[in-house]
Amino acid sequence: MKKEHLSPPKLSGTIVYQAHCHQKALLNPEAAHELLKQMGLTVVEPQKGCCGMAGSFGFEKGKYEISMRISEMGLLPAVREASSGDLIVADGFSCRTQILQATERKPLHLAELLLLALNRTR
Repeated sequence: MKKEHLSPPKLSGTIVYQAHCHQKALLNPEAAHELLKQMGLTVVEPQKGCCGMAGSFGFEKGKYEISMRISEMGLLPAVREASSGDLIVADGFSCRTQILQATERKPLHLAELLLLALNRTR
């Protein structure tokens, strides 16, 4: 059987990328990094660890401040400092919620980014 190679759609620019904690713990976030680079994107990952939300952790009584302090260690400042043309990508529901609630930016899921790139190439 012949192995087929799929080429991802091209997209230029910079993205701020937050890999989901579950992905970091059990899978390989480098696969997503490689895909993004193959698309032609410059990847900035300001926070190698958790976004701070960690599922429902950031919503639990007495844990909101800790959640925000963790996020302010890299992720949220990078999102706020990103230019308006930079895209924000976060696959985890918790990560997207943290970004949405603490900044003016709406993060995309990697699948949404791929769809955006496909629509721009048509």
